[in-house]
Amino acid sequence: MLALTLFGVFFLIALAGVPLLFSILVTTVGIIWAQNLGHPMETIFLSFIAGVEPFILLAVPLFVFAGELLAQGGVGKRIVEFARVLFGWLPGGLGVVTVISCTMFGGVSGSAIADTAAIGSLVIPSMIARGYSRGFAAALLAVAGTIALLMPLSIPFLIYAFISGVSMRTLSMAGLLPAIASAIALIVVCMWHGKKSGCDTGEDRSTPKEIWTATRDAGPALLMPIIIIGGIWTGVFTPSESAAIAVFYGLIVSLFYYKDLSWRRIPQLLLNAFITSATVMLVIGATGAMAWLITVEQVAVQMAAWIQVVATEPWMFLMLFNICLLLLGIFIEPLPAMLLSAPLFLPLAKHFEMDMVHIGVVMTANLAIALYTPPVGGTLFVAAKLAKAGIGEITRHLWPLMAATVSVVLLITYIPALSTWLPRFILSLSN
Repeated sequence: MLALTLFGVFFLIALAGVPLLFSILVTTVGIIWAQNLGHPMETIFLSFIAGVEPFILLAVPLFVFAGELLAQGGVGKRIVEFARVLFGWLPGGLGVVTVISCTMFGGVSGSAIADTAAIGSLVIPSMIARGYSRGFAAALLAVAGTIALLMPLSIPFLIYAFISGVSMRTLSMAGLLPAIASAIALIVVCMWHGKKSGCDTGEDRSTPKEIWTATRDAGPALLMPIIIIGGIWTGVFTPSESAAIAVFYGLIVSLFYYKDLSWRRIPQLLLNAFITSATVMLVIGATGAMAWLITVEQVAVQMAAWIQVVATEPWMFLMLFNICLLLLGIFIEPLPAMLLSAPLFLPLAKHFEMDMVHIGVVMTANLAIALYTPPVGGTLFVAAKLAKAGIGEITRHLWPLMAATVSVVLLITYIPALSTWLPRFILSLSN
């Protein structure tokens, strides 16, 4: 079966240490050549170019640059202080603050890596000083940072909207309740850990004056998601336009209001955003070429025939879907994993008459777990560096946090209303 050959070869090449871009291209070209499929190589080039042409992808570099601005421009510091004043009195208070800060910052950045780096540099020193182990602090940060992928400005949502044809406006609404559910699950773990370890029994409650000061300072940071998300939800501007507005707003807040960022740092932030965006676009183009091969060789049809034998009921398909995505995510970052798996699973989901918005949220929630699972977890390595902790030490503390997030993924999977109710409610108000 071509599907097994295709993915078997890909994983062998990727696990051998070949960069992901070349692993995808070598697999695609190698399969065509080895099996004499007869497709001209020019088609691979054209598919690569077609993969990065859609206008909606213009939002990717803009959102990446906006994330860089906000991570370096003082927004994260104000959000952390706002969360500390409101929630620092709870048991495990600093852990709770970390989760809430990551959730709020994820609402303005859309990037798990930016979320982890911006919040981690602020909370990890305080957590360690309070008595948290470096391993737990890094593990919590690595997991909480991925909540950004379910928030309305999520970059993976943007990519899924491009692949599936689902409205980004609808997706941005669909991820909000799952993101809140994930945050609540992690907060419960933090409160349990704070009580069990005794390292953090909570601070004194803040005074009204302290709450007002923190709210006033964080106001512009908290206003940004209201402006951007409100604009998308009401249809005032498109996702690409919202990305440009996010950059403009981020520049004004960071340079002129908080003044934590200077003009001389802008070129370096632009360069960082360019490098990240170029990497993403190259991988999107390469996976576009592989997706073309998957489509033209009817790999999805073969997979559908096999899954119809193995999974005869929708709940069985969803369980298989989750397992495949979790295994895929161990080896591949979320964006390329989504680009590779969506052409296979979306036709199968349609066969079972499933809501494509629901499937997009389930896929994103599953692949977010990949960011903190060894060996290639992006937020895991960022958190490890910030906390100066070893991967083995962090992994020991990951299990209760992972159990919480996997439980939420199962809830999202089997209770579609968590993803679909809010979009339907908001859209019904606008009609």
